[in-house]
Amino acid sequence: MSRPLILVTNDDGVNSKGISALIEIAQTFGDVFAVAPNGPQSGKSHAISLEKPIGVSLLLKSDTLTKFSCTGTPVDCVKLALNKLMDKKPDIILSGINHGSNSSINVIYSGTMGAAIEGFMDGIPSIGFSLLDYNEDADFSACKHYLGKIIDMALNMEDALCLNVNIPKLASSQIKGFKFCRQADSNWQEEFVPVDEINDFDFYWMKGSFVNQDYEQDTDEWALDNGYISIVPIEFDFTEYKALENLKNIEL
Repeated sequence: MSRPLILVTNDDGVNSKGISALIEIAQTFGDVFAVAPNGPQSGKSHAISLEKPIGVSLLLKSDTLTKFSCTGTPVDCVKLALNKLMDKKPDIILSGINHGSNSSINVIYSGTMGAAIEGFMDGIPSIGFSLLDYNEDADFSACKHYLGKIIDMALNMEDALCLNVNIPKLASSQIKGFKFCRQADSNWQEEFVPVDEINDFDFYWMKGSFVNQDYEQDTDEWALDNGYISIVPIEFDFTEYKALENLKNIEL
C-alpha cells in the first residue's frame, strides 16, 4: 500500500521550530507536502488574500518531503496547496505545531486552526496542534512523544474530523494522557495602549488578558491545567440551532 499523503502548514512561519517538529512526526506516517507562510501569521484566523497576488517558492523537494514558502496567510497556504500545488488530495492536513495556546476562545483567532478548518471544509481530516509555550526555541519533545497517537487515530477513522489539540508545557513524563473535551467558556479583556500619532492617526497597541469563566472538568482549560493534552472536535457550522427553533415561531 502507498504511504498516506500529508499536507502540513502553520501560522508561525515555514522556518519555525514547531513546523519542523510536526514535519518530523508526520514523516513517520507518510509523505509530507508542506506549504507554510514565509513569516509569522499569528491571529490571522480564516483570513485570505484578495488585494494582492500570493507568491510561492519551492524550498525543498525529495521523494518523501516537498516544502514551499508562501507569502499568504495560513488559509491561503491550504487553498493554494489543494487547488494548485498538489497533484492529488491529501489524506490528512496537519497544522502547527503552534508556539502558544489555541485553547478555548483562542480557536476563533487562530491562524493555525483557520488552516485546519479550511481543510476540513473540503472534507479532509484536519488537526491543529498547539504547545502552550510561546518561546521561539520551545521544547517539542513531548509533542513528538504523544502526537503520533492522535494522527494515527485520525487517519484510521471512517468519518473526517477537525481536531483542536493543545499540549501543556510539561515534560513527557509529566503529561497524564489525553482528554476529549469541549471548548471552555472564556474571553479576552482587551486594553489598547496609545503610541505616537502619525499622519493625523492615533495609534494603539492591542494588549489583553485571557479570562477563563468555566471551571467544569469537561473543558480544554481544565484538562490543560491538570496535565492532560486536550482534544476538542471543531465544526465550521456557526448556526445556533436552539435559537433558530425559537425564531421559527416569530412572525415578522
